[in-house]
Amino acid sequence: MKKATRAAQPAVSPTRDVATEERILGAARRVFVRRGTAGARMREIAEEAGVNQALLHYYFRSKDYLAEAVFQQAARRLFPPVIALLGSDASLEEKVERVVEHELRVLLENPFLPGYVLAELNQNADRARQLVEALMGTRVEGFAPQVFAKLEAQIEERVSAGTMRPMTADQFVMNLVSLCVFPFAARPMFCVLLQLDAEGFAAMIERRKQSLVPFFLAALKP
Repeated sequence: MKKATRAAQPAVSPTRDVATEERILGAARRVFVRRGTAGARMREIAEEAGVNQALLHYYFRSKDYLAEAVFQQAARRLFPPVIALLGSDASLEEKVERVVEHELRVLLENPFLPGYVLAELNQNADRARQLVEALMGTRVEGFAPQVFAKLEAQIEERVSAGTMRPMTADQFVMNLVSLCVFPFAARPMFCVLLQLDAEGFAAMIERRKQSLVPFFLAALKP
């Protein structure tokens, strides 16, 4: 049976305090980073935020509501800017540089995002469209064709000039995004294999910012 679609968060009461809500969201984000979304507990989030559990449940009725609110807050900083960059008039080189810098910076601040998305999609495949359209504020059909058409035209121009190997726009996007996201999706494995703590993982990602752009651009050459 499909999981029922839930609202992004409970209805807002006139007495809700914005500062308290933001403090709870910040605490939840820190706990999700430490424990993962599945391992986080409402009691720990309440303690981290300095509120009692009753108040936590008043603002966010369940961990599912809280997790989605944290996800959407973080994901709005990640997905819409990346979509805007990919569909812009910037050169392919500039798009690669700016997407890599933006994605790695935002994901380093919110490393639970890829795991949350994968968990959501494993429970309900329909969540993909719901999440993307909630973040973009419009239907996928309203922005995706224009973004890919722009990329396709830029790629075809480079291929015709002999400066880029043939590649479709969807492969360009999947390759670029995957190279950014995978280290975070597999963060626990990398931390064990490379014996990294949180600081060591962050340092590795900073090094990746410097190496990933030339690696990707070199792979585009014929």
